[in-house]
Amino acid sequence: MKNNEKLVKIGIVGVSGYSGYEALKILLGHPHVRVQYLSANNTEGPIAEIWPALKGKCNLTCRKFDLAKATAAADVFFLAVPHTVAMEVAPKLLKTGKKVIDLSGDYRLQSPAQYKKWYKKTHKDTANLKKAVYGLVEIYREDIKNADFVSNPGCYPTAALLGLAPMVSTQTNAVGNIIIDAKSGVSGAGKKASAALMFSELNENFKAYKVLNHQHTPEIAQFLKKMGNKNFDLEFVPHLLPVDRGILETIYIELKQKTTLSKIHTIYKRFYKVDKFVRVLPLGKQCELKNVTRTNYCDISLALSTNKKLLVVTAAIDNLVKGAAGQAVQNMNLMCGFKENTGL
Repeated sequence: MKNNEKLVKIGIVGVSGYSGYEALKILLGHPHVRVQYLSANNTEGPIAEIWPALKGKCNLTCRKFDLAKATAAADVFFLAVPHTVAMEVAPKLLKTGKKVIDLSGDYRLQSPAQYKKWYKKTHKDTANLKKAVYGLVEIYREDIKNADFVSNPGCYPTAALLGLAPMVSTQTNAVGNIIIDAKSGVSGAGKKASAALMFSELNENFKAYKVLNHQHTPEIAQFLKKMGNKNFDLEFVPHLLPVDRGILETIYIELKQKTTLSKIHTIYKRFYKVDKFVRVLPLGKQCELKNVTRTNYCDISLALSTNKKLLVVTAAIDNLVKGAAGQAVQNMNLMCGFKENTGL
């Protein structure tokens, strides 16, 4: 950044949650921005008391959201709020000319009927549903560059779509049934208290949940259809891992046409050749959570059955970084004209 260029002023709404905290940590080290406004409706006080790890790094105070104070303080806002809250806040910020990146699920589904079905609430801002650009950078990079409003993808869909995009985009007719077997660390459930998320319930335990009925299923299906220009037969089953963070998805793709693993590997390498945060691993190597946690990377591994009828794609990300705050900063970088990997 040149000396005469101004720092972009940032506001984070929902900083008391895990994604908001992760965004703040990243942005405090970003060379081209300055965090000027922090809010949360259930937590107030000095941010160093809410998140003691930030003592000496940030002296801002977190308050309840105030539109006038927020818009006076910042130009770009991260909404790290629960579902149904963003659609109350986003239109107000957009109306004042601010850029908004929403980390909730409020603007991911373009159909109000689908939103009501999966989130059990009536959408209150349908006017902005179609205006929100889906923030999967590797697929919608050029759209994001020109956007004022971005809907950050869900954590499970990020890994799923990155793992599937090369096949459904370039080998559409070869793709049959898709089964996604996904596992996430407990931070994916957010910071809310729940008996099911207690240490004594999680430790040395492993379980599936919302089987064939998770709200990220229609998000994955919606964007697979956009990529391949057709509906795909898709099943999605999430599981809860006894770890803090990280997502690993094993994706089973039925192949209608025989091919070789070498050809598929070449397709994936070419598809992501300009993408800084997607790493297609060498054949024979499998991705692991420990290699992506606390990073903005998505690692992808490939395997093919001996009869060449089943492709297994494994994708791993950190649910709080590439699956939330890191990807949101990646989107902000594009929206503000910075290099995509700045601060990451």
